[in-house]
Amino acid sequence: MIHLHGRLICTTHEDAQKVRSHLPLHLSMTRAEPGCLLFEVQQTDDPMIWDVKETFRDRASFDAHQERTRNSLWFAATRDIKRDFHLEDSSD
Repeated sequence: MIHLHGRLICTTHEDAQKVRSHLPLHLSMTRAEPGCLLFEVQQTDDPMIWDVKETFRDRASFDAHQERTRNSLWFAATRDIKRDFHLEDSSD
């Protein structure tokens, strides 16, 4: 399994609004992807930071998610927002 955890860190209120606006569709599309076992993006007590947790069945499903995301409205809107992510591959 592939596990990703980390944070989206907004530096402006405009960026935070972009996350709020585009997140519902991003969540639903990702959760519907083959191999997605968990996908959570939750705002923290700090309105500029979101916790991110992802689990995909295998590397192929995670890579497919990354490919889809890079061609999405979500990525177009949030590409400049800082991401502090850590990836773990427990398939070994």
